[in-house]
Amino acid sequence: MKILVCISNVPDTTTKIKFADNKLDTNGVQFIIGPYDDFALARAVEIKEKEGGSVTVLNVGLADTEPSIRKALAIGADDAVRINAEPTDSLFVAKQIVEYAKDKGFDMILMGRESSDFNSGLVHGLVGELMGIPSIAPAMRLEVEGSTAKLHREIEGGHEEVEVGMPFVAGCQEPIAEWKIPNMRGIMMARKKPLEVVEPVGVDGLTSYDSFELPAEKGDCKMVDAGQMDELVGLLKNEARVL
Repeated sequence: MKILVCISNVPDTTTKIKFADNKLDTNGVQFIIGPYDDFALARAVEIKEKEGGSVTVLNVGLADTEPSIRKALAIGADDAVRINAEPTDSLFVAKQIVEYAKDKGFDMILMGRESSDFNSGLVHGLVGELMGIPSIAPAMRLEVEGSTAKLHREIEGGHEEVEVGMPFVAGCQEPIAEWKIPNMRGIMMARKKPLEVVEPVGVDGLTSYDSFELPAEKGDCKMVDAGQMDELVGLLKNEARVL
C-alpha cells in the first residue's frame, strides 16, 4: 500500500493575524501542519500499520516549511518531498502534486478537506480531475478492503457511504482519525528520514490578490429585555440587517 499525504504549512489556529505591506506579517507566528491535513496523515499512518506499505508526505512550500514536514515524518511518514515553491493558488498546488504523483503508483492520495489559511477546499478535486481518478470529500471515515476503499462522507442533509477502487483522492476531516503526537523516538528517527526537494513545474497563475485586511471589529453588545420582542426584531432588521 503506497499512500501520499499532502500537507499544508499554516499559521497556528491560535495566532493573532496581522498584515504588513499587504501580506501576512509572519513575525512571531508559529506555523503548523494544517489541522485537516493532520487527520489525513493520522489515518494514513493507521492504514500503513495495519496493511503494510509506506506513507510519503508532500508539501508545496519553501525551506521554512521543513519543520512541519519533519513533524509529519516524526508522526510516522516514511519519507517526504518538498516542492520548492510558494503555494500561490489551488491550481498551482494541485498541478505540482499531480506532476510528482502521476508515475509513482500511489494507491491513495490523502489531504485535508481544505487548508485553514485560505480555506479554498479545491485541491483534492483538482488533483482527482487532473489525474483522471475519483476524488471524495469530505471523507470522515476510510476503511480498506483489498483493492477497494469504503468512505463515509457528509452531504447536504445527510451522510453518504462511498465505495471506490484504487487509486483515488480523499479530502479528509474529523473523525476519520485522532491526531497523533510524535514521541521522542519518532522525533529522533525523523532526522534520518529522506526529504527530497523538487523544483516546481511552470504553471500560469490564475489567481491574484488585491489586498488583505482584517474583519471589522465587533460592535458593542446590546441587551434587550426578554419581553421586548418588537425592539429585538427592529434591531435585527435595521441594525444587524439579518432579517
